[in-house]
Amino acid sequence: MSFLSSFTKIFRRRQKDGTGEEMSFVEHLDALRSHLFRAAVAVAAGAIVMAIYNKFIVERVLMGPTNSDFATYVFLCKISQQLGLHGALCMSEIHVNMQNTEVAGQFNIYFNVILIGGFILAFPYVFWQFWKFTKPALTAKELKNTRGVIFWVSLLFFIGILFGYFIVVPYTVNFFSNFSLDPKIKNIWMISNYFNTIVPLILGAGLAFQLPLVMYFLAKIGVVSASYLRRVRKYAILVIVIVASIFTPPDMLSTVVCSIPLMFLYEISILLCVKEEKRQKRDEIREWQ
Repeated sequence: MSFLSSFTKIFRRRQKDGTGEEMSFVEHLDALRSHLFRAAVAVAAGAIVMAIYNKFIVERVLMGPTNSDFATYVFLCKISQQLGLHGALCMSEIHVNMQNTEVAGQFNIYFNVILIGGFILAFPYVFWQFWKFTKPALTAKELKNTRGVIFWVSLLFFIGILFGYFIVVPYTVNFFSNFSLDPKIKNIWMISNYFNTIVPLILGAGLAFQLPLVMYFLAKIGVVSASYLRRVRKYAILVIVIVASIFTPPDMLSTVVCSIPLMFLYEISILLCVKEEKRQKRDEIREWQ
């Protein structure tokens, strides 16, 4: 079953509640609008929660990586001391000031923070609404094989978000805040540039951690196989290292720290493909018996 046929079946196999009649294109759009509206309401509710705790969100979350007492810096320094590395893993003190030069600059940042935060909080429900719309395109057998998909997608997304926030962003902020061409040049960052730098890193990590599920889905429709992933492993590792070096500061430690989890996810993808191939073979054997 190809991806195109799966997508097409969303519009061909959706049925009216209990009638068994095929829905028209307009009714499909109306159903999609309904799911999108519920997802938007959930994001708005999450944004309200973020707005209620806006002071904590801005001071401790948004600006957290610019503080020397940020959890990642403290943790790495303690680990370094316990391992007798004489503070080798301790981050340098942050040397940067923030400024805003736009009339509505701080308000725009505030609005974007609570909106993106609301989306992150509501992500499981948003994905659930997307899943409810696509479920009619699946057979009973396919639904059985995708049981728990909402849990796993949400779990990997949140793990990726945490990895981006506590690992990728601190290394990025620390490196660029201490990089200087000359001591006379001071780092004074625009708050909008800071925000536009860390948000893609965080959300990008959340999406990158979906790699095992994406590979599993591609294995189900026959696009990739475990043998193929093993065969191109060395190229995949090279791509992972290159991507990690692009989105992290240009130092070896940052690249290694960000590459290892992605390599681990790639290996998990291979195991999931193996599992799916074994299941497909068992199904073929049953059909021939």
